Amino acid sequence: MDTLTKSNRSKLMSSIRSANTGPEKVVRSLLFKMGYRYRLHAKQLPGKPDIALARYRTAIFVHGCFWHGCTNCDRGTRVPKTNREKWLEKINSNRERDRRVQLQLSENGWNVLVVWACELSELEKLREKLQQALKTVA
Repeated sequence: MDTLTKSNRSKLMSSIRSANTGPEKVVRSLLFKMGYRYRLHAKQLPGKPDIALARYRTAIFVHGCFWHGCTNCDRGTRVPKTNREKWLEKINSNRERDRRVQLQLSENGWNVLVVWACELSELEKLREKLQQALKTVA
C-alpha cells in the first residue's frame, strides 16, 4: 500500500527530473576532467542522448536503474508492490524505447554507450569504461 496521499505522490513524481540529473552531472564532470568536450541532449539525434561526442560519433545515455530496468543491481529489479502492472509496463516500454533508439543511432554510424546509475559508485571503473569506449572510436 502506498504510504503517500495521491497529491503527495503526484508532487513527488513531478519533481523527478529527466535531464541534468545528478548521475548525468557526475558523468559529464568526469568526461570534462578527462579532456573530452561534448553536447548535451542533442535534439538532432534519435532519443536526444544525454551526452553526444560528435568528434567520436559516440552517444552516451545515463540511465537510472529503476526507470530503465537495470539488471546489474537490485534497484532495477525491484518493482513497487502497488500498481505493479503499471510499473512493469512503464519500465518495459522504457527498455523497448531504449533498444529502438540505440538501434537507430547504430544504423546512423554512432556508437552507443549506456552508463547505469549504479556504476557511479566506482568512478575509477567508470573512467576506464569511458576511456576504453572512446579510445576504440578515435
